[in-house]
Amino acid sequence: MAAGTLTTVPVPAPRTIDRRVAGVAMVLGPLAALPLAAVAGLIVAGGVALGLPALAVAALALGAVALGSRGLHLDGLADTADGLGASYDRAKALDVMRRGDSGPTGVATLLFVLLVQTGALTGAIAHGHGIATAILSVLCGRCVLSLCCARGIPSARPEGLGATVAGSVPVLVAAVVLVLAAGCAALTPGFPWWRGVLAVALGYAAAAVLLARCVQRIGGVTGDVLGGCVEVAVAAALLATA
Repeated sequence: MAAGTLTTVPVPAPRTIDRRVAGVAMVLGPLAALPLAAVAGLIVAGGVALGLPALAVAALALGAVALGSRGLHLDGLADTADGLGASYDRAKALDVMRRGDSGPTGVATLLFVLLVQTGALTGAIAHGHGIATAILSVLCGRCVLSLCCARGIPSARPEGLGATVAGSVPVLVAAVVLVLAAGCAALTPGFPWWRGVLAVALGYAAAAVLLARCVQRIGGVTGDVLGGCVEVAVAAALLATA
C-alpha cells in the first residue's frame, strides 16, 4: 500500500486494506520513497558532474520526484489551497477540494511552493551539498505522513484515502518516526549534524501548521491534505539545508 500509493513503483495490490494496514503503510512512507530519493540524488550527482546549471539540475531532480509520485502530492497541495481559500463553509471547501480542476489559489500556491523548493535546492547544489539535501528533503516529506495520520486527528470525510488512514498511527509510533528521522538526518554527510535536525524540525513544523489549519477549517484530513503536508515539509527541509 505504501509503495503503490506514494510511488509509481509497480507492486501487487494489497490483499487487505484496513486501519492496521493503513497505519503501517503511512509509517513506512519514507522507506517506500527511497527510490524517489535515490533518483533525485543521482540526477543531482549527474548534473553536477556534467557541469549543468544548478537551477536546471534542481528542476530536473524535483520534476523526477513529482513524476515518480504521479504528481499526487502536488495535486493535493493545489486542491488543499483551493479548499482553504474558497469559503469558510466546511461543506463548500470540501466540495472544491473534491473537484479535479485547480483554481487561482491552488495554482499560485503550487507555483510559489515549487519556486521555493527549486530555489532552495539550487542553493544547496551551488554550495556543494545538493545530493544530501535532495535525498534528505524527499524522505523528510514522507516522514510527516505518520504525524498527519496520528491517532486523534479526524478525517474530514467519511470516505476516501483520508478516512482510511486518519488516526491509524499510534501517537507513540509517530513520535518514534520523528526521533528516528531527526537521528538519521543528524548523520547526513555534507553539513553539520544540527542542520539535518533543523531540516526535520522545520519540515514537521510546516506540516503541523498546515495540518492544524485544515483540522480547524475542514474538520480533519483528506488525501489532498496529506499531499499538501508532504510538499510544504519538503520545501521547509530544503530551505533549512539550502
